[in-house]
Amino acid sequence: MKESLAHTVWECKYHIVWVPKRRRKVIYGHLKVEIGQILRKLCEYKGIKIIEGKACVDHIHMCVSIPPKYSVANIVGYVKGKSAMIIFEKYSRLRKNFRGHSFWARGYYVSTVGLDEAKVRKYIQNQEQHEMIEDQYDTDMRSPF
Repeated sequence: MKESLAHTVWECKYHIVWVPKRRRKVIYGHLKVEIGQILRKLCEYKGIKIIEGKACVDHIHMCVSIPPKYSVANIVGYVKGKSAMIIFEKYSRLRKNFRGHSFWARGYYVSTVGLDEAKVRKYIQNQEQHEMIEDQYDTDMRSPF
């Protein structure tokens, strides 16, 4: 679906992935729900539509529609920075595990969605299932018969 601004018709969708610092497995349980709410609020504030999203144990996947007045880098920096501040404010016990206010690792993955939106959405929806299979495979490979 195409969106519009005053003088622009646009359809800018991106698949974005980022991880917690040192890829720690901290996104689970209550924190997973809380992070989801925080990310939705921050995106809503900037007029960013979340098409699909998944908070996995050690990373975040989001398929988003970003207005062309914002760059992807600015939005990712905003979402990661503000969410880290909110998480640290609410869960000060996490401060000892992370230096400074660096909840998220530096960097992120981004790709344009284009005509493959259905594939990207399905990929994000199936992340937990893929991870369980990979974890099982890793466990089987480590155990000696």
